[in-house]
Amino acid sequence: AYEKAPHKKTPANFDIPFEEVQIPTADNGQLYGWWIPSMPDAPTLVLIHGWSRNVERVLPYIRNLHPRGYNLLAIDARNHGSSSEITAPTVGTFTEDILAAVEYVSASEKVTSPAIGLIGLSIGGGASIAAAGQDKRIQATVTVGAISHPVALMQTHFEQRHIPGFVAASLFFYMRIRFGIDYEKIAPLTHIPNADGRILLIHGANDETVPLAHGRTLASANPTNATLWIVPAKGHSDCHLYSEFWDKVGAFLSENLPV
Repeated sequence: AYEKAPHKKTPANFDIPFEEVQIPTADNGQLYGWWIPSMPDAPTLVLIHGWSRNVERVLPYIRNLHPRGYNLLAIDARNHGSSSEITAPTVGTFTEDILAAVEYVSASEKVTSPAIGLIGLSIGGGASIAAAGQDKRIQATVTVGAISHPVALMQTHFEQRHIPGFVAASLFFYMRIRFGIDYEKIAPLTHIPNADGRILLIHGANDETVPLAHGRTLASANPTNATLWIVPAKGHSDCHLYSEFWDKVGAFLSENLPV
Protein backbone atom coordinates (compact mmCIF):
# COMPACT_ATOMS: atom_id res chain seq x y z
CA ALA A 1 0.00 0.00 0.00
CA TYR A 2 1.09 3.57 -0.59
CA GLU A 3 -0.32 7.09 -0.62
CA LYS A 4 -0.87 8.47 -4.11
CA ALA A 5 1.00 11.77 -4.25
CA PRO A 6 1.55 14.27 -7.07
CA HIS A 7 4.98 15.67 -7.91
CA LYS A 8 6.35 18.79 -6.23
CA LYS A 9 9.11 19.68 -8.70
CA THR A 10 9.00 19.85 -12.50
CA PRO A 11 11.62 20.24 -15.25
CA ALA A 12 11.03 24.01 -14.93
CA ASN A 13 12.91 23.87 -11.62
CA PHE A 14 15.98 23.09 -13.74
CA ASP A 15 15.17 25.54 -16.57
CA ILE A 16 14.07 22.75 -18.90
CA PRO A 17 11.01 23.65 -21.03
CA PHE A 18 8.18 21.12 -20.88
CA GLU A 19 4.50 20.69 -21.62
CA GLU A 20 1.92 18.87 -19.48
CA VAL A 21 0.09 16.20 -21.49
CA GLN A 22 -2.83 13.82 -20.94
CA ILE A 23 -2.61 10.39 -22.56
CA PRO A 24 -5.76 8.25 -22.96
CA THR A 25 -5.77 4.68 -21.62
CA ALA A 26 -7.83 1.66 -22.70
CA ASP A 27 -10.05 1.86 -19.59
CA ASN A 28 -11.10 5.44 -20.49
CA GLY A 29 -8.66 6.78 -17.92
CA GLN A 30 -5.75 9.09 -18.52
CA LEU A 31 -2.04 9.30 -17.85
CA TYR A 32 -0.47 12.54 -16.73
CA GLY A 33 2.83 13.25 -18.40
CA TRP A 34 5.59 15.71 -19.15
CA TRP A 35 6.57 16.22 -22.78
CA ILE A 36 10.10 17.60 -22.99
CA PRO A 37 10.86 18.35 -26.65
CA SER A 38 14.21 18.37 -28.41
CA MET A 39 13.83 18.14 -32.21
CA PRO A 40 10.96 16.54 -34.17
CA ASP A 41 13.38 14.25 -36.02
CA ALA A 42 15.10 13.05 -32.81
CA PRO A 43 14.27 9.74 -31.11
CA THR A 44 11.89 9.78 -28.13
CA LEU A 45 12.54 8.18 -24.75
CA VAL A 46 9.58 7.26 -22.54
CA LEU A 47 10.47 7.40 -18.82
CA ILE A 48 8.57 5.49 -16.14
CA HIS A 49 9.00 5.55 -12.36
CA GLY A 50 8.68 2.76 -9.79
CA TRP A 51 6.07 1.67 -7.24
CA SER A 52 4.48 4.48 -5.16
CA ARG A 53 6.50 7.16 -6.99
CA ASN A 54 5.63 9.70 -9.70
CA VAL A 55 7.21 11.67 -12.56
CA GLU A 56 9.44 13.55 -10.12
CA ARG A 57 11.43 10.34 -9.61
CA VAL A 58 12.82 10.54 -13.15
CA LEU A 59 13.99 14.17 -12.94
CA PRO A 60 17.66 13.10 -12.60
CA TYR A 61 17.21 11.17 -15.85
CA ILE A 62 15.51 14.11 -17.58
CA ARG A 63 18.31 16.45 -16.52
CA ASN A 64 20.93 14.14 -17.98
CA LEU A 65 19.19 12.89 -21.12
CA HIS A 66 17.65 16.19 -22.30
CA PRO A 67 21.05 17.72 -23.22
CA ARG A 68 21.83 14.60 -25.26
CA GLY A 69 19.18 15.60 -27.80
CA TYR A 70 16.33 13.15 -27.08
CA ASN A 71 12.67 14.02 -26.95
CA LEU A 72 11.46 12.86 -23.53
CA LEU A 73 8.05 11.75 -22.29
CA ALA A 74 7.80 11.09 -18.55
CA ILE A 75 4.53 9.57 -17.33
CA ASP A 76 2.74 8.84 -14.09
CA ALA A 77 1.48 5.25 -14.12
CA ARG A 78 -2.20 4.85 -13.30
CA ASN A 79 -2.89 5.03 -9.56
CA HIS A 80 0.29 7.08 -9.20
CA GLY A 81 0.98 10.81 -9.22
CA SER A 82 -1.63 12.74 -11.21
CA SER A 83 -2.89 9.87 -13.40
CA SER A 84 -6.34 8.28 -13.07
CA GLU A 85 -7.05 5.66 -10.44
CA ILE A 86 -7.46 1.90 -10.83
CA THR A 87 -8.31 -0.81 -8.32
CA ALA A 88 -5.25 -3.05 -8.51
CA PRO A 89 -2.08 -1.64 -10.11
CA THR A 90 0.39 -4.34 -11.19
CA VAL A 91 3.39 -4.70 -13.48
CA GLY A 92 0.70 -5.53 -16.06
CA THR A 93 -1.06 -2.15 -15.69
CA PHE A 94 2.31 -0.37 -15.74
CA THR A 95 2.99 -2.19 -19.04
CA GLU A 96 -0.35 -1.06 -20.47
CA ASP A 97 0.52 2.52 -19.52
CA ILE A 98 3.90 2.35 -21.26
CA LEU A 99 2.26 0.93 -24.39
CA ALA A 100 -0.29 3.78 -24.28
CA ALA A 101 2.59 6.26 -24.08
CA VAL A 102 4.36 4.59 -27.03
CA GLU A 103 1.14 4.82 -29.04
CA TYR A 104 0.80 8.50 -28.07
CA VAL A 105 4.32 9.24 -29.34
CA SER A 106 3.79 7.28 -32.56
CA ALA A 107 0.54 9.13 -33.32
CA SER A 108 1.86 12.53 -32.27
CA GLU A 109 2.51 15.39 -34.66
CA LYS A 110 5.23 16.57 -32.26
CA VAL A 111 7.73 14.10 -33.76
CA THR A 112 8.68 12.84 -37.20
CA SER A 113 11.12 10.13 -36.06
CA PRO A 114 9.62 6.67 -35.40
CA ALA A 115 12.55 5.80 -33.10
CA ILE A 116 11.38 5.07 -29.52
CA GLY A 117 13.21 3.87 -26.43
CA LEU A 118 12.26 3.27 -22.80
CA ILE A 119 13.85 4.06 -19.45
CA GLY A 120 12.15 2.21 -16.57
CA LEU A 121 12.85 2.00 -12.85
CA SER A 122 11.97 -0.98 -10.61
CA ILE A 123 8.43 -2.18 -11.46
CA GLY A 124 8.54 0.41 -14.25
CA GLY A 125 11.66 -1.35 -15.50
CA GLY A 126 9.94 -4.71 -15.47
CA ALA A 127 6.99 -3.18 -17.30
CA SER A 128 9.34 -1.62 -19.87
CA ILE A 129 10.73 -5.09 -20.60
CA ALA A 130 7.22 -6.52 -20.95
CA ALA A 131 6.29 -3.64 -23.28
CA ALA A 132 9.44 -4.18 -25.38
CA GLY A 133 8.44 -7.82 -25.82
CA GLN A 134 5.01 -6.79 -27.12
CA ASP A 135 5.70 -3.72 -29.29
CA LYS A 136 8.28 -3.87 -32.07
CA ARG A 137 8.43 -0.06 -32.25
CA ILE A 138 10.54 -0.08 -29.08
CA GLN A 139 14.16 -0.17 -30.24
CA ALA A 140 16.09 0.23 -27.00
CA THR A 141 15.26 -0.24 -23.31
CA VAL A 142 17.21 0.72 -20.20
CA THR A 143 16.02 -0.62 -16.85
CA VAL A 144 17.27 -0.04 -13.32
CA GLY A 145 16.40 -2.62 -10.66
CA ALA A 146 13.77 -4.28 -12.87
CA ILE A 147 11.58 -7.05 -11.51
CA SER A 148 11.53 -10.35 -13.40
CA HIS A 149 8.33 -11.85 -11.99
CA PRO A 150 5.81 -10.37 -9.53
CA VAL A 151 5.40 -13.67 -7.66
CA ALA A 152 9.17 -14.02 -7.16
CA LEU A 153 9.32 -10.48 -5.80
CA MET A 154 6.40 -10.96 -3.42
CA GLN A 155 7.85 -14.25 -2.18
CA THR A 156 11.11 -12.47 -1.34
CA HIS A 157 9.26 -9.80 0.64
CA PHE A 158 7.16 -12.41 2.43
CA GLU A 159 10.32 -14.30 3.40
CA GLN A 160 11.93 -11.10 4.66
CA ARG A 161 8.90 -10.60 6.91
CA HIS A 162 8.83 -14.29 7.93
CA ILE A 163 5.34 -14.81 6.48
CA PRO A 164 4.60 -18.54 5.91
CA GLY A 165 4.49 -19.88 2.36
CA PHE A 166 0.87 -21.03 2.58
CA VAL A 167 -0.21 -17.47 3.45
CA ALA A 168 1.58 -16.19 0.35
CA ALA A 169 0.00 -18.88 -1.82
CA SER A 170 -3.45 -17.98 -0.48
CA LEU A 171 -2.89 -14.31 -1.31
CA PHE A 172 -1.79 -15.08 -4.88
CA PHE A 173 -4.89 -17.21 -5.36
CA TYR A 174 -7.13 -14.46 -3.95
CA MET A 175 -5.61 -11.80 -6.23
CA ARG A 176 -6.03 -14.07 -9.24
CA ILE A 177 -9.72 -14.66 -8.49
CA ARG A 178 -10.63 -11.22 -7.12
CA PHE A 179 -8.88 -9.07 -9.73
CA GLY A 180 -8.30 -11.56 -12.55
CA ILE A 181 -4.53 -11.14 -12.32
CA ASP A 182 -2.66 -13.71 -14.42
CA TYR A 183 0.87 -13.47 -12.99
CA GLU A 184 2.49 -15.51 -15.77
CA LYS A 185 0.88 -13.37 -18.46
CA ILE A 186 2.07 -10.07 -16.96
CA ALA A 187 5.54 -11.21 -15.83
CA PRO A 188 8.42 -9.41 -17.58
CA LEU A 189 10.19 -12.78 -17.74
CA THR A 190 7.40 -14.05 -20.01
CA HIS A 191 7.93 -11.24 -22.51
CA ILE A 192 11.67 -10.60 -22.61
CA PRO A 193 12.38 -13.52 -25.01
CA ASN A 194 10.13 -11.76 -27.56
CA ALA A 195 11.97 -8.42 -27.42
CA ASP A 196 13.77 -7.56 -30.67
CA GLY A 197 15.23 -4.28 -29.39
CA ARG A 198 18.37 -4.15 -27.27
CA ILE A 199 17.95 -4.09 -23.48
CA LEU A 200 20.42 -2.80 -20.88
CA LEU A 201 19.56 -4.29 -17.49
CA ILE A 202 21.17 -2.21 -14.74
CA HIS A 203 21.08 -3.67 -11.25
CA GLY A 204 22.69 -2.59 -8.01
CA ALA A 205 24.89 -5.27 -6.48
CA ASN A 206 23.38 -4.50 -3.06
CA ASP A 207 19.72 -4.15 -4.13
CA GLU A 208 17.59 -5.48 -1.27
CA THR A 209 14.24 -4.30 -2.68
CA VAL A 210 14.50 -6.23 -5.96
CA PRO A 211 17.36 -8.73 -5.47
CA LEU A 212 20.04 -9.06 -8.14
CA ALA A 213 18.69 -12.53 -8.98
CA HIS A 214 15.89 -10.77 -10.92
CA GLY A 215 18.45 -9.11 -13.20
CA ARG A 216 20.34 -12.37 -13.74
CA THR A 217 17.12 -14.24 -14.56
CA LEU A 218 16.06 -11.62 -17.10
CA ALA A 219 19.47 -11.52 -18.78
CA SER A 220 19.58 -15.29 -19.19
CA ALA A 221 16.10 -15.29 -20.78
CA ASN A 222 17.26 -13.24 -23.77
CA PRO A 223 21.06 -13.54 -24.08
CA THR A 224 20.98 -12.23 -27.66
CA ASN A 225 19.51 -8.80 -26.91
CA ALA A 226 19.78 -8.26 -23.15
CA THR A 227 22.93 -7.24 -21.27
CA LEU A 228 23.22 -7.12 -17.48
CA TRP A 229 25.38 -4.46 -15.85
CA ILE A 230 25.85 -4.96 -12.11
CA VAL A 231 26.60 -1.63 -10.40
CA PRO A 232 29.12 -2.13 -7.56
CA ALA A 233 28.11 -1.12 -4.03
CA LYS A 234 24.77 0.41 -5.10
CA GLY A 235 21.24 -0.55 -4.05
CA HIS A 236 17.78 -0.10 -5.54
CA SER A 237 17.43 3.67 -5.91
CA ASP A 238 20.96 5.05 -6.17
CA CYS A 239 22.50 3.41 -9.25
CA HIS A 240 22.32 6.70 -11.16
CA LEU A 241 24.77 8.19 -8.61
CA TYR A 242 27.51 5.74 -9.61
CA SER A 243 30.42 7.46 -11.39
CA GLU A 244 30.17 5.51 -14.65
CA PHE A 245 26.37 5.36 -14.83
CA TRP A 246 25.66 8.09 -17.37
CA ASP A 247 28.61 7.17 -19.60
CA LYS A 248 27.31 3.60 -19.73
CA VAL A 249 23.69 4.63 -20.43
CA GLY A 250 24.80 7.25 -22.97
CA ALA A 251 26.96 4.76 -24.87
CA PHE A 252 24.14 2.21 -24.97
CA LEU A 253 21.66 4.77 -26.29
CA SER A 254 24.15 6.19 -28.83
CA GLU A 255 24.61 2.71 -30.27
CA ASN A 256 20.99 1.54 -30.23
CA LEU A 257 18.95 4.76 -30.45
CA PRO A 258 21.27 7.31 -32.08
CA VAL A 259 20.26 10.99 -32.18
